[in-house]
Amino acid sequence: MIILGIDPGTARCGLGIVEKKGNSLKAVSYGLIESDKERGQAERLEVVFVEVTRAIKKYRPDTVAVEKLFFSKNVKTAMSVGEARGVILLCAQLAGVEIREFSPMEVKMALTGYGMADKNQVMLMTKALLGLKETPKPDDVADALAIACCCASGSKMAEIRKRAGTSR
Repeated sequence: MIILGIDPGTARCGLGIVEKKGNSLKAVSYGLIESDKERGQAERLEVVFVEVTRAIKKYRPDTVAVEKLFFSKNVKTAMSVGEARGVILLCAQLAGVEIREFSPMEVKMALTGYGMADKNQVMLMTKALLGLKETPKPDDVADALAIACCCASGSKMAEIRKRAGTSR
């Protein structure tokens, strides 16, 4: 099973491709989509669309896992991230790929067993689960891998729900 984890954003959008075989996880690839701050929002969203579409075509994921939008004190940032999420969801939908969405708390719970874990704890578990020598930088990339790992940990339950005709 191939999972494309995405930490959405317009300035920086993290991508992490994880392969799950049995109970083991492997980081296939990871990286960052960056857009020029001098460009308009529509142009920046186009960069996200093109690059996410390219990643889907290249890695052919079974699932695209995206972080849910959480409340932000900065409304402008929240709106921008929400727009990027919409573009990402559209990319996956157009490609016919299953979409799974996870809140930051769900990611923390899946990786550490504690929904209020700090970012460092999540990154240490992501690094350990994927057998990485170092935590990927910047945080957007590490977060994307964590989201993919969270999705992988819940894939068994998703299969059961799918067979039962229910979804999350």
